[in-house]
Amino acid sequence: MDFGVTFQTDPPAWRIVELTRRAEELGFTHAWTFDSHILWQEPYVIHSQMLSATERIKVGPFVTNPATRDTTVTASIFATLNDMFGGRTVCGIGRGDSAQRVLGRKPTTLRQLEEAIHVIRELAEGREVEMPGGRVRIPWVRDGRLEVWVAGYGPKALDLIGRVADGFILQLADPVILRWTLSRVRESAEAAGRDPDEITICVAAPAYVGEDIAHQRDQCRWFGGMVGNHVADLVARYGEDGEVPRELTDYIKARKGYDYSHHGKADNPTTEFVPDEIVERFCVLGTAEEHVEKLKTLRDLGADQFNIYLMHDAMEQTLEAYGREVIPALAGEEVR
Repeated sequence: MDFGVTFQTDPPAWRIVELTRRAEELGFTHAWTFDSHILWQEPYVIHSQMLSATERIKVGPFVTNPATRDTTVTASIFATLNDMFGGRTVCGIGRGDSAQRVLGRKPTTLRQLEEAIHVIRELAEGREVEMPGGRVRIPWVRDGRLEVWVAGYGPKALDLIGRVADGFILQLADPVILRWTLSRVRESAEAAGRDPDEITICVAAPAYVGEDIAHQRDQCRWFGGMVGNHVADLVARYGEDGEVPRELTDYIKARKGYDYSHHGKADNPTTEFVPDEIVERFCVLGTAEEHVEKLKTLRDLGADQFNIYLMHDAMEQTLEAYGREVIPALAGEEVR
C-alpha cells in the first residue's frame, strides 16, 4: 500500500514545500494539494517548488477541474513539470466543487469532465487533439506520460472512471462505500474491455493520530460537510431511494447549508450536522495501531493508496506517526 498526503495551500507556501520534503523522507510516495485558487494560494507554482525540493515523490492537484482552468493550459503545465522533474506528476481531477461554487458556479457535467480528461492526457503525452480551430498538439513533448486519476461518488461518475481513468479517487475511508464504489468501477472497466487491476485505487480522508478521540472528531468534522456537498448533489439526481447506498446519504438530512469560506477547516460552522459516527466512519482516527487496523481493511478491499488530508492541529505529529509506525506496518518500509 502506498501513502500520499494532501495539503491546503495556505500561506506560507514554503511550509508546504518543507512538509513535502519530510513526507518523502518518511516514505510517502505522493504529495497533493487542493486546487481552489480563490480560497488558497496557487497550487501549480507551489508544485514546482515541491518537486524541486524532492527526488522521488509524485505531486499533483487533489483535485483540479475542467472549468476554472483551460484544459490546454493544464496539459501544458503537467507536460512542463514532467519534463523538468522526470515525470513525477499525477493529474487528479473532478467536476469542481469549491473552486466553482465559491464563484457562484455549478460543477461541470460528466461529459465536460470526460472531454477534459481526453484533452489533458493526449496533449500532455504529445498527441494531437481536435479543437474548434483544428487539430493541435504540444510540439516539444517527447515521450510524455501523464496518469489522470478521477474523483467521484455517483453511479455515472463511477462508470466514467472505469472507462477512462488511470486512477479512482474516493474521498472517504468507509469500507462499505469503498466496496460499493469499487465494484461499480470494476464492472465499468470490464465492460469497456479494460483490466480493472490497472486502475489505481486511492482512498483519501483526514487522518489524525492520537489518544483523544473526541478532539480528533471535532478537528475532522469538516470532512463530513465537504463530502456532504457531493452527496447532496447525488440525492438531488438519484433521490433518497436511488442507487447510492444509504450509508452515504442518510446523514445529510440535517444539512442546512455550507460555508465555503471555511472549506476544509476545523472551525467550519456549517458542519455541526455531521454526527460522530460519520466522522469516525469517513476518517481514520485513534492510535497508530487503530490506523493500521482500519487501513489493512481498506487495503484488503482493494485500496492501493491511502491519502491523508492533513488539515488539523496535529499536522507534523500525524505525519511523523505515519512515517514511523503506520507506513512500516503496512508497507514494510524503513524510515531513513
